[in-house]
Amino acid sequence: MPRPETLSLRDARRVAIAAQGFPASPLSASDPAAVEARHARRLIGRLGLVQIDSVNVLVRSHYLPLFSRLGPYEAALLDRLAYGGKRRALFEYWGHEASLIPVEQQPLFRWRMERAERGDGIYGELARFAAERRPYIDGVLAEVAERGPLGASELSEAGRGAGGWWGWSDGKRALEFLFWAGRVTTAGRRGFERLYDLPDRVLPAAVLAAPTPDAAEAQRALLRIAARAHGVATERDLRDYHRLDVADARLRLAELVEAGELLPVAVEGWDRTAYVLPDLRVPRKLAAQALLSPFDSLIWERQRTERLFGARIRLEIYTPAHKREHGYYVLPFLMGERIAARVDLKSDRKAGALLVQAAHGEPGADPAAVAPALAAELQRMAGWLGLARVAVNGAGDLAPAVIASLNAALLS
Repeated sequence: MPRPETLSLRDARRVAIAAQGFPASPLSASDPAAVEARHARRLIGRLGLVQIDSVNVLVRSHYLPLFSRLGPYEAALLDRLAYGGKRRALFEYWGHEASLIPVEQQPLFRWRMERAERGDGIYGELARFAAERRPYIDGVLAEVAERGPLGASELSEAGRGAGGWWGWSDGKRALEFLFWAGRVTTAGRRGFERLYDLPDRVLPAAVLAAPTPDAAEAQRALLRIAARAHGVATERDLRDYHRLDVADARLRLAELVEAGELLPVAVEGWDRTAYVLPDLRVPRKLAAQALLSPFDSLIWERQRTERLFGARIRLEIYTPAHKREHGYYVLPFLMGERIAARVDLKSDRKAGALLVQAAHGEPGADPAAVAPALAAELQRMAGWLGLARVAVNGAGDLAPAVIASLNAALLS
């Protein structure tokens, strides 16, 4: 079958959703034990990485992509894959922000670790700290080697933080620099606190023994992963997936195109060239039904999300409450081939309720069709989180229809 030189916007959406591992039809409620490690490994291998985020108003973000695609599963399964000793399948590093990444990809990030060791590719304050405090950093590394795994607060000379997200103590700065440089890695977590240890005590021996590709080959490999996970993407989309530098990405992309490993294609309504893999297949239909984490890889690149779905999605956590449009922790609702709604969710574990603090329909979405599907997905999420009920407070234009659908489900 010859590859298309153009894609309709509908076909581009289908390619993108399928590439992200969403099923061809909505998932029904299922036994969490039915989702096994092999299913999770296969999915994360397909995605390439899963972003970690600390916000826990609903559930930490990295647990959501598997739920969205595989249905209810035991959250401890992901913990075992990420922190289950030397048999672990995932490791933490800076991919697209802090991420869980398949361990076999660790060699593909060694060029980034080497640059970080030189102070390149890390934010300025940390680079300055590393340049000025190397004896202290060396001492922290020696302490981890002797006593690890350790949290930053357990260092003998941890120092005090200044408060806030980036008000790190000196010990935390030293450990984060060593983490960037690949000299330490995450052995596990205590709550959400990262515990640092030496890579040779954490990562599988086969991974550590794997040859190190040069930077160019590693970057090409990362672009291949991004292309497979996107299905169809512009140069900006591809480089954003692993946060590659513009210059590096453009060189590597040109090389992949010249080699025939990526093919240019025009997408209806897009003003920039997109790229696809030679084995591109357009699904005949998609009926995905999923609540998406605000940090889901389908919607990371906000411009691409607008181009694909016509939805302007912005993270409003850091927006003053009176200026928020959709709420604090807002999950887009993917229904079929479009984003049909957005819901502001919170887990109230004391009350045993999944709180829907607002529910908004997208322009053009039919509430009569969207509300029952969304209500079913909310019930499924509540069950997965161990919450007995869904409570809607009435905010948002879609809320009345969702309430009616939930009540109808209770009576049926």
